[in-house]
Amino acid sequence: MGGNSPCASCKLLRRRCAKDCIFAPYFPSDDPQKFAMVHKVFGASNISKMLQELPIHQRADAVSSLVYEANARVRDPVYGCIGAISYLQNQVSQLQMQLAVAQAEILCIQMQQEPTLPATPQLVDHPDDKSFFLPHQYLNFASSSSSVIQDYSLKRESLFGHDMVSS
Repeated sequence: MGGNSPCASCKLLRRRCAKDCIFAPYFPSDDPQKFAMVHKVFGASNISKMLQELPIHQRADAVSSLVYEANARVRDPVYGCIGAISYLQNQVSQLQMQLAVAQAEILCIQMQQEPTLPATPQLVDHPDDKSFFLPHQYLNFASSSSSVIQDYSLKRESLFGHDMVSS
């Protein structure tokens, strides 16, 4: 920076900001918290070494990653970013399970609203214009599916601690 005000790094480290200061482009003086956080987790020497090893066009992205990781480490000193990733993966899994339950319930309701088909095997047109038989257990899905959905609802209730959707 060299001119009016030293960069956040030089200000925190109480040194003169040289014209070719490696920190100046990435840690401006108006955002001292950004460097303070990264310095606390990684140390100024390590940050300097990392930035010097990178091509100039990659340094801004590296600083952004360092800031993100430093913030995650301050919030969760043990797991850092991995803790956040793990939390989000668990949330995705729970939401996928809830979606599967909702889709099964929708299918059950749709099947219950359709007229009951005869119990004898039916000739069904196949998309390839070939005919084949579907056994009656596939055609009368609505009668057997409600107990499966209710059983699944009980399992879901024990997983979440309460029933998410009324059956």
